Amino acid sequence: MKKQLTYMDSVHRDGRAWGIAVGLLILLFPVALSLVFGAMPNTKVLVQGLVATAPMYWAVGVVEIFTYVPMLGAGGTYLSFVTGNISNLKLPCAIDAMERAKVKASSEEGEVISTIAIAVSSIVTTLIIIVGVICIVPLTPVLESPVLKPAFDMILPALFGGLAVVFISKNAKLSIAPIILMLALFITVPALNAGTVGIMVPVGVLFTVGVARIMYKKGWL
Repeated sequence: MKKQLTYMDSVHRDGRAWGIAVGLLILLFPVALSLVFGAMPNTKVLVQGLVATAPMYWAVGVVEIFTYVPMLGAGGTYLSFVTGNISNLKLPCAIDAMERAKVKASSEEGEVISTIAIAVSSIVTTLIIIVGVICIVPLTPVLESPVLKPAFDMILPALFGGLAVVFISKNAKLSIAPIILMLALFITVPALNAGTVGIMVPVGVLFTVGVARIMYKKGWL
């Protein structure tokens, strides 16, 4: 008799399949463009570029797995890695949904809530992009208005600020160390900006976990 798949078994089966499929599509797209337009890259230059940049992304990729799985659950992590934009959108949506449902990502209920939240977020994002593509020409003068520019610059800080208030209020002592670390890094290293969020989130999480462990052993939590 065929073994009945559990929910988590199906999550891992489908997640791996879609992850591999998306990875292949991402790799095949530049290959297809090169073949169609007859513009194959210089092998030597390509290898040099990969040697210089790929190790950093491999390291970040490994760290992100250990960082996001405890926060998003397996299903949410698979879906986030396929759809992208994790730290800016998927992570805040999933965490807020689980907070409202009062569940943890490590529970089966949390797995379901996180996956649904990320799926809905992906659908809404796609619909908004479609509307944006259709309306981009007539809306360009409005979107490029100097009056609105400061508001668009503050969207991401406002999003994370709202989430931060919720978590800081739960354990203010634990939040002090990561806040000091991030302020020190972004003030002393001008090269860090919005484009480095994907790297700094895992760094901040690992640092916070380490500090939390020390504080717990000393009985401060």
